[in-house]
Amino acid sequence: MLKKIGILFFIIAFSPASGYCQDIPHYEKKLASAKTKTESLTALDSLLSRTFYTDSDAFIKYSIQYISLAQEMDSIEDAARKAMNLQYPLTNYANDPLNAITIINSVLARKYKIRDSLLLGGLYIKRGKANTKVDLKKAIEDYNMALENFSKTDSLNIADTYLFRGQAYSNLGRFVLAGEDFTQAYTIYEIKKEYDYMVYAQQGIISMFSMNGFYEKAKMERNALIDKMKTLGLSRFLSNEYYNQALDYKKMGERDLEYKSLLTAEKIFNKEESEQSTFIGIHSRLIEYYCEHNQIIEAKKHLELIENLEYDLSGDPSAELNFLGGKAKYLQTIGKHEEAIKLAQNKLEIAKKLGMEDEIMSSYSFLSELYFDTEDYKKSVENNQAANAIKDSIYNRSTANALAYYQTLYETEKKEKELVEKSTSITLLEKDNEGFKKAMLFGGIAILLGFGLILLFRNQRHLRSNKILQEKFSQELLISQESERRRISKDLHDGIGQQLLVIKNKLMASGDDDTKKMVDHTIEEVRAISRDLHPFQLQELGITKAIEYTINMIDENTTLFISAEIDNIDNIFSKEDEVNIYRIIQESLSNILKHANAEAGKVSVKKFTNNILISIRDNGVGFDFAEKYQDVKSLGLKTLLERTKFLKGQMKVTSKKDTGTVLEFQFPL
Repeated sequence: MLKKIGILFFIIAFSPASGYCQDIPHYEKKLASAKTKTESLTALDSLLSRTFYTDSDAFIKYSIQYISLAQEMDSIEDAARKAMNLQYPLTNYANDPLNAITIINSVLARKYKIRDSLLLGGLYIKRGKANTKVDLKKAIEDYNMALENFSKTDSLNIADTYLFRGQAYSNLGRFVLAGEDFTQAYTIYEIKKEYDYMVYAQQGIISMFSMNGFYEKAKMERNALIDKMKTLGLSRFLSNEYYNQALDYKKMGERDLEYKSLLTAEKIFNKEESEQSTFIGIHSRLIEYYCEHNQIIEAKKHLELIENLEYDLSGDPSAELNFLGGKAKYLQTIGKHEEAIKLAQNKLEIAKKLGMEDEIMSSYSFLSELYFDTEDYKKSVENNQAANAIKDSIYNRSTANALAYYQTLYETEKKEKELVEKSTSITLLEKDNEGFKKAMLFGGIAILLGFGLILLFRNQRHLRSNKILQEKFSQELLISQESERRRISKDLHDGIGQQLLVIKNKLMASGDDDTKKMVDHTIEEVRAISRDLHPFQLQELGITKAIEYTINMIDENTTLFISAEIDNIDNIFSKEDEVNIYRIIQESLSNILKHANAEAGKVSVKKFTNNILISIRDNGVGFDFAEKYQDVKSLGLKTLLERTKFLKGQMKVTSKKDTGTVLEFQFPL
C-alpha cells in the first residue's frame, strides 16, 4: 500500500466524495422503496454517480438496471448515455465485452429515437471499443458507422473515431489504412489546436511500429514527436516518450540504452504537469534494472519513492502493474520469495483482466523464476510453458504483420514504378506519333462517321437485350432470395426453435427460472426472425389477413400511428405474386420506420375491375427520389421497383423533403 498522510486522510474524510460513499445505503433504500419508475430511475442515477469511482461491480449492476428501466419508460437517450458509460468497466474490469455489445445493441435497436448525432455516433464508438476485444473487423464496421452518424460539427469526435479505427487497422496488420487514419486524426487535432490529442494520434503511429517489432521506425517517429513537443511547449509528455523508448530498448535487448532513457525520463519528469503513472513506470523499471545488477540500495531508494507517493493505484491498472512488478523484483532480490510470488500472481490477474499479452507473458516468466528459486520446479515449468506459449503467439502475429507491412510497401513501390514507366512510355509515343496522327485525322473522321451509325444501331439493340436480361436476372434473384429465406426460416423454426423448447422444458424441471426467462426471450427472438424471413401468415391467413396482421404489429409495437383500408384480395394472385405484394408493403413500412421519422401513416389496398391499387403514405421528412435512387447504398427503392416489374405493375413515388411520402403501386388483374 502507498503511504497515506494524516492531513490528506482528514481532507478526504470530510470531502464530498466521502459523503457520496456514505449516501450509497441511503439511495439503495430509496431504490427499494420507490413506488414509481421515475423515482427508481432517480435513485439509480444517484447510485451511479456515487459508485462510478468507488465500486465498479456496483456501478455495472446499477447501470444495467437503469438502462433496462429507461428503455421501459421510452427514455432512449438516457439509456444511451448510461450504455456508453457502462461499456468501459463492463469490457475492461468485468471482462465481459459481449454483454457490453448486447446492451448497446438493445439501445441501437431504437436509434431512430436518438436525435443527438454525438450520442448516436458515440454508441457506435463504444460498441467498436467492446468489439476490439472480440472481433476487430466488426470494430472497424462500428467505427465506419460512427463516422456516418456524426455531423460535420462533431469534428473532435470524428478525429477520435479515426484514432480508434487506426488502432484496429494496426492490430489487423493493415498498416497503410492505419497510417491514413492516424494522420487524419492528427490533422484534425492540429487544426483544432488540441495538441494533447494530437500527441495521442502520433503515439498511435509509433505504437503501431513498436508492437510489430519495427523498433527503428518507431524510434525515428518518436524522435520527430519529441521535437514537435519541444516546439509546442508540451514538456509534460516528454518523460513519457523517453520512458516508452526505454521499453522498446528492453524488447531489443539494449539494456544500457534502456537505462539511459529511463534516467533521461526521470530527469525531465515534471511533478506538477506530467502523469503520476509515468513516474511509477519509470521508477518501477529502474528498480528492476538495479535489482538485475545487484544494486539493492539504489533499488530500495526508488521503491520508497513510489511507496511514499500520494496516488491511488487502484484507478490506474497500468501503474499498478508496474508497481507490482518492481516491488516483486525487489522482494525476490532480497530473498522474500513468498511475498514476491503473491505480488507476481496479483500482477498476472490484473494483466489477464485487461488482456495485456506482454504483461501476462512477463508475469508468467517471472513466476517461473520465483518458483524455481523456491525449488517448486513443477510450477516453474508450468509458468515457463505458459510464458512461451504467449511469446510464440506474439511472435507469430508480429511476423505475419511484418510480412503484411513489407508486402504493402513492395506493392505500393511496384505500382508507383509501373505508373512512372507507363507515363514515360506514353510521353515518348505521343511525340513519335504526333505527325502520323495529324495525317490520319481527317481520313479517320470520315470512316468513324460511317461506322458510328452502324454502332449506334447495334448498341441500341444490345442495350435492349441487356435490359431484358437484367430484368430476368433480377426476377430470378428475387425468387431465389425468397426460397432461401423460406429454407432458413424453416430451419430456425424446426431446428433451433425445437431445440430451445427442449432446453426450456429441462429448465422447467430443474427450477432455473432466470435461465428459463432467457430461453423464452431467445425463443421469441428466433420466432420473430423466422416470421420476418418468411411470412407464414400468407399460408395460414391469406394475403389480406397477413397484410392486416403486419400493420397491427407495427401499430402496437412502435410509436407510429398507422391506419388501414384493406379490400379482400385473396385468391387473385399466384402464391409467388402474393409473396411479392406482401414484401412490397412490408419493405415500404420498414422504410417509414427506419428513415421517415414519421408520426403517422396509412395503408390502402383497393380492388378495382382491372387492377389492384396499393397506396402507402406517411407524414415524415420525405426525400429527393432522384438523389435517393442514385445512391448506391440505397437498395430499398430499387428492390421495390424490381418487385413491381416482376408483377408487371407500375410504381409511383411522390415525395419532397419535409412534406411526407406517398408510394403507389398498381398491378393488373
